[in-house]
Amino acid sequence: MPRVKEGKGKSKGAPPPIAPVLQQFLKTYEKHCAHSQTSMCPAIRRDLKSSIDSEQSLRRFTLIRPADSLPGLPPVSLEPLLMTIRDERYTPGKEICIWGLQLSNPEIARLSCLLELTGRTACPFTTLEIIACKMDPWSLGRLGKALQFSSLLSLVLDYCRFGNEEMECIFSGLENNKRLQGLSLRYCGLGPWSGPRLGSIISRSAVCKLHLDGNSLQCSGALALLRPLVEYAEMQGKDPPGTASPDTGNSPQLLHKIRNKKRLTEAGPWLVKLQLADNGIDGKGEEGENLLEFTRMLTCLIKYSAHLREIDLGNNDLGETAAADVLGALRARKTGLEKDTLPALCAPAHTKHPRAEQPDFAPSLRKSPAPGCARWADPGSRRSRSPSPSQRLRRQLRAAAMADVEDGEEPCALSSHSGSAGSKSGGDKMFSLKKWNAVAMWSEAGALAGETRPEPRH
Repeated sequence: MPRVKEGKGKSKGAPPPIAPVLQQFLKTYEKHCAHSQTSMCPAIRRDLKSSIDSEQSLRRFTLIRPADSLPGLPPVSLEPLLMTIRDERYTPGKEICIWGLQLSNPEIARLSCLLELTGRTACPFTTLEIIACKMDPWSLGRLGKALQFSSLLSLVLDYCRFGNEEMECIFSGLENNKRLQGLSLRYCGLGPWSGPRLGSIISRSAVCKLHLDGNSLQCSGALALLRPLVEYAEMQGKDPPGTASPDTGNSPQLLHKIRNKKRLTEAGPWLVKLQLADNGIDGKGEEGENLLEFTRMLTCLIKYSAHLREIDLGNNDLGETAAADVLGALRARKTGLEKDTLPALCAPAHTKHPRAEQPDFAPSLRKSPAPGCARWADPGSRRSRSPSPSQRLRRQLRAAAMADVEDGEEPCALSSHSGSAGSKSGGDKMFSLKKWNAVAMWSEAGALAGETRPEPRH
């Protein structure tokens, strides 16, 4: 009877329970708060107790200034939390969000030391969010130096007002950064001067998601941001993504490399998502002279970029001419990528797709439009009139999405305000307008941009 071979290694047992670890973490945090004469963050205490009850690891630390704090109570500080993470060597935490605090130089110095991977334990954080906080130039310079050596994958600095000198401290730490993939600078007071600097950073880093909503880049700043991306596309020989070589045009493989956390990524530009909503990009004033050149750069980027998949230009009054140019760029991109798959998109306007003869308009599109906005006409309405270029762009986007139904995809949903096509992107190598989320977003005439403060996530 043959002998049964015994395994050389022992089977791994069940992981230790997380509740005792979190209980010890809470005790250490209370001790450091008492020693530094600061208050415990109610959100941190609540999240720790909730994780202990559910016996799950706490992956996100949210440090918020309490709204109902009494005048005599000591302030909430970041330093006790960082000291607790270091002492307990708590590695399951991957995200840290700091909300509405006045950060001192010692706090930023300790945070920077943790981000620089100093000590015997590597920094566990991959996401850093500093929202609506105040920092002096020294703190920003120290944080910028730490970004060069950190392992962060996402950096969020929303609602932190920066001047030219302060923003340069952050930009200096982002140059040639081969780890950071997401950068968010919403409502930071960026002006046209930041456009060339951002364009240089994006073209020489691994950043693939850039959020710049609520700033004032205007035409000149946005144009300077797009110029390096367009020059890179032209350097590739202006080959459409559908005919490019597999090494340069295979976007799924590229995204797989970008999302790999254990390896560095080559310098870009690898921009996949660009948000420029509410940036004063219009044809008004002296900046309006650059609108035509910005539109040309935008259409060139849409045509030839092998990586870009989403652009948000909401609350920017680009006008009907720019809408027609974007529609032409979408057609050119669609033709270059799927010229043999969906020939119906390139057919004349009178040729109708069987699925797109009677589009199913959303109920919100039948509402009365705001004054000055383009009016959507129901197919059965007597008041229907000849569509404008922006309306033709929206209908072409929906017709393209309905054409994708034959390939087993779901039709996209159109927004009555943005005119965009948004849906899940498939895993195939072919590009479809349905997968281009919000590529033609712009504001209707007379729309006002509303600045809203985001709510913290727990």
